[in-house]
Amino acid sequence: MDTKNVTASKPKTGGAVFRAPLGTALPTDAVTALASDFTPLGYCSEDGFINANSPSSDKVKAWGGDIVLNYQTEKPDTFKLTLIEALNPNVLKVAYGDGNVTGNLASGITVKAGSQEYQEYVWVIDMLLKEAVKRVVIPQAKVTELAEITYKDSAAVGYGVTLSATADDGGYTHYEYIKGTSASGGES
Repeated sequence: MDTKNVTASKPKTGGAVFRAPLGTALPTDAVTALASDFTPLGYCSEDGFINANSPSSDKVKAWGGDIVLNYQTEKPDTFKLTLIEALNPNVLKVAYGDGNVTGNLASGITVKAGSQEYQEYVWVIDMLLKEAVKRVVIPQAKVTELAEITYKDSAAVGYGVTLSATADDGGYTHYEYIKGTSASGGES
């Protein structure tokens, strides 16, 4: 046991959530600068970034009730976050689809809410840990849920999205890279 291995996370300074077109070269470590194809999505709510990656299973019972087989039925890999830069056209494109948002704040933004299917993108989340940096790389995921949008004077307007990942050619839904930032390199 070592308390040095206990950590919390914060967004990386200068941006934590990025999106790029499907097929963009994936980063393979926690520190290399992202390619210019990655678009930063600004601030997220204080709820942070939530990853659910738990398998569901079922069981086979023999006559008499004994469980004789447990098998995995699925293992969804989902990510939830709330983007709170409601005046950022790139955030609006995440919430409504790229083709449904035009313009900019200076000239005026138009958003069209429709029933078009969301597209898959590459997603990267960068965070700071205690004496380390961490990067989560999602090779392909799309928005599969958009939370209710609340407009009130005591809270930031936010777009709560759930991203659902699909497996890449290697069969993986996301990758995690961690690198120590201290002289000890975060060794245990």
